[in-house]
Amino acid sequence: MYVFAAHGARLNKLAAEGLDIIRLDIGEPDEPPPAFIIDALEESARNPKNHGYAGYGGRPELKKAIVDYYQSRFGVTLDAASEVLPLIGSKEGLANIALAWLDPGDLAIVPDPGYPTYQMGAKLADADVYFVALEQRLGWLPDLQAIPEDVARKARLMWISYPNNPTGAAAPFSFYEEAVDFCRRYEILLCSDLPYADVCFDGYEAPSVLSVKGAKDVVLEFNSLSKSHHMAGWRVGMAVGNSVAVKALLQTKSNIDSGIFRAIQDAATAGLTGDTSWMQERNLAYQHRRDLVLETVRGMGLQADTPQASLYVWAKVPEGYTSKGFADKILLETGVSITPGDAYGPSGAGYVRISIGQETGKLQEALARMRTVQLHREPTL
Repeated sequence: MYVFAAHGARLNKLAAEGLDIIRLDIGEPDEPPPAFIIDALEESARNPKNHGYAGYGGRPELKKAIVDYYQSRFGVTLDAASEVLPLIGSKEGLANIALAWLDPGDLAIVPDPGYPTYQMGAKLADADVYFVALEQRLGWLPDLQAIPEDVARKARLMWISYPNNPTGAAAPFSFYEEAVDFCRRYEILLCSDLPYADVCFDGYEAPSVLSVKGAKDVVLEFNSLSKSHHMAGWRVGMAVGNSVAVKALLQTKSNIDSGIFRAIQDAATAGLTGDTSWMQERNLAYQHRRDLVLETVRGMGLQADTPQASLYVWAKVPEGYTSKGFADKILLETGVSITPGDAYGPSGAGYVRISIGQETGKLQEALARMRTVQLHREPTL
């Protein structure tokens, strides 16, 4: 079972037993989309012609909106016909590209810690996985030069994701240039997961790896409206970039799904083409929550960098605690659910991920509960 599905089942059991749970473990916006997006959904859904199959490759209007977004936001030029594919949320694309691109015995290079679907997609394709550790001393960036030559030559796909989940780290443009060069040298498809590009703080603006000159030779980028436009449950995203990879992904998807409901595509089009000034206030609210979390965890003795983007604070647990031991202590004593870092891979051991995607009042209540916990040494298992 998907690790977070199992965690959700555990929380449901604890809640049924009477534990009052506040979830800081899930990266989900706490507000609905702006009214104009919902209005677009309603208008389209009321059209009796919009309830049939909407097509495998996405509506032309949505694909044009994605092209225009990438041009205005990142200065990236895309061809709507061959370099853009709408997705039923980006997560399905992350899994399906492995089925489209990897054969049994092929190799995928996956960050550790990293979003679990990167490795699970490869395993579903019966491919092998090579984990490259992300370390704080390197700014949570992979050391590409440390990847063994035989691994690089065997690899067919490599994942990167910045702003990063779970660490909240940002990547400098120079890293993107290095990653594109590395993948071009070894003929690897570089898959970039970019759902937090528009959830940024302190004036930071996240770049796209597709802005690197010649990146489309090797890059397929995944993006989503889940975090940026508060459309997590609507399931709408995109894959853009390398035309061969886009075609392969569409071939796989067309055998698995029948496309996105027309009304959701129309709402996504409205979101991408409409006024985005509301995001500035939203990001300021998230920034305030980030600072509340940082103040609390640092006061409890946890070490945490200040993230420039994403919905997460990645904190090192106090000495003497494991990730799971610390997260369980917080959960069982206070009802506050945070995520143990090793849920994202072995290199996440010793850390926890705390989401700021909770309503501010509830977040403050959760942090107040956390501050009541008495920490002490316990054996590291």
